[in-house]
Amino acid sequence: MTNSIQREPVIWHNPLSVWGTAEGLDEVKSLSVPDPRKVWDENTSYKVAIHKVGRLKHYIIWPNHGERLWNRMRYWPTRRNMLSIHGLYNRKTLQAEKKIDDRRPIYWLICLFIIAIGPFLFPANMQNTLLSAGAIFGIFASINVCWTLIIGTASIFSLATYAVVGVSAFMTTWLSIQLGLPWYILPLLGGFIGFLMGAVIAFPALRLDGFYYALLTLGLNELCRVFFTTSPYFGSASGGLYGADSFIPESLSPAAQSLVSYYSAFGLLLATLLLFRLINGKRLGRVLCMAPEKREAFAQACGVDYRHARIMIFLITSAALGFIGGFYASQFRGVAFSIFSFDTVLLGLAMLTIGGIGKAEGAILGTLIVIFLDKVLIGLGPTRHFIIGLIMLGVVLFLNNGYFGIKRQFNAWREKKRGEWRSMRAEKGGEALPEEATEEDDKDALFFLRFDKMQRDYLKTLICPEIIEEHDRRPLGQHSEALERVLYYFRRSPMEDKYALHHIASSNRYKIIAFSGQRGVSPRIVEDREYATIEGGYHGIFMRRIHDLMES
Repeated sequence: MTNSIQREPVIWHNPLSVWGTAEGLDEVKSLSVPDPRKVWDENTSYKVAIHKVGRLKHYIIWPNHGERLWNRMRYWPTRRNMLSIHGLYNRKTLQAEKKIDDRRPIYWLICLFIIAIGPFLFPANMQNTLLSAGAIFGIFASINVCWTLIIGTASIFSLATYAVVGVSAFMTTWLSIQLGLPWYILPLLGGFIGFLMGAVIAFPALRLDGFYYALLTLGLNELCRVFFTTSPYFGSASGGLYGADSFIPESLSPAAQSLVSYYSAFGLLLATLLLFRLINGKRLGRVLCMAPEKREAFAQACGVDYRHARIMIFLITSAALGFIGGFYASQFRGVAFSIFSFDTVLLGLAMLTIGGIGKAEGAILGTLIVIFLDKVLIGLGPTRHFIIGLIMLGVVLFLNNGYFGIKRQFNAWREKKRGEWRSMRAEKGGEALPEEATEEDDKDALFFLRFDKMQRDYLKTLICPEIIEEHDRRPLGQHSEALERVLYYFRRSPMEDKYALHHIASSNRYKIIAFSGQRGVSPRIVEDREYATIEGGYHGIFMRRIHDLMES
């Protein structure tokens, strides 16, 4: 309980001796007292290495014109604002300012603008290759945006996406050849075929879930592949079915045909992004925000019909996938059997996984990476598929939700590290811990607790057998500097649980009691021990306070 450090005795000069003391003690033999600033420096300095983690978020700030902050433009017909802007008052510049909280619409406009002017930026020696890859990118990005609506928003793990696209493409191509249908009918007819397929596939989704539904839809995709590859009506001998009407005139040069194909696929991508925004921004998307995976029971208890919302999204996206299949047939004048292959399904999953499931920007970025490796870097041979597999494996192992989940994952890791470092610096014993400090409104109380802890840390260095023996000899009166510092701290303690002596008149003895600190509440008896003299009681209180100090 006490320190065993040997200190050399010194003479302490009483600062009150100039006015005269009651006992006439101008000088008292004392112990060497350490400098309190040393304890202060030890408590205020960091006990662990401090590392810079992240940085402050950069905001675009411009002066406010003093009237309304922003004309709240919304994405029609949704309720989502184009830019999330709030006004604030800058205490440093003494001016009103505006900040953009969500800058994603700006990034979307920049990226779509780059895609739009892409053909003018391509190098001349790779113009045809990049235009062809861009057309394929636009179609597959549209497919994956619809697919991420099914897997992410609706939480239906369906692997029949390319089956819907392939069946619609084959059927519209066959009808165009047999009936001579023009190209502008094919996407509409494909949308109807996709809706019918979605209605058939949606029924098992009411009873099956997760892995079992994925196996069912994967089997359906394989069934469609076997049927179309073995049927003589759909070009089993030629590797696909071709001959449909197309909106790209054959009279154009190959470069012009590639350019028309590129921009038509870009228009399809814009239409698919609009569909994604309409579903997520309207009631269907907002309803399913309450029923994510493993929280369906909570949503159902709140009266949310999440099953109906999921089926509606599945039917809408199936019709959109059928439309894409008809568009695919009218653009490439037919379709190959590779649309049903397991390799295509795996590449589609890789596109979603790399970018992040549930995000339109994730589907587009993943498609861009995979298409660039698969269609542009053809010279790498089979190595490019190995690179795609490595990228997908790295995303699965180290990222929570693809590339666009890095920011949230990094912020969570940074907050975790901050909490660990704060918990290593903070200590119990009066000082508020980080989680307690956030709940305390009176910051003066926090500073008082921290200062009180520093005082106790310093006073613990003064406790030694010498001052205990000094107090035992003389509880009252003038004491040495070390003992006076300890006694001053004890006397300033609050009334709650403060010790005092209770005089027993019948036996003329004393007991130690503790005040409650509340008006009208009687003090409690601390121990049954009785002291014969008041000096012994004082010393008993002193020893009990020292015990509390050393245990704090």
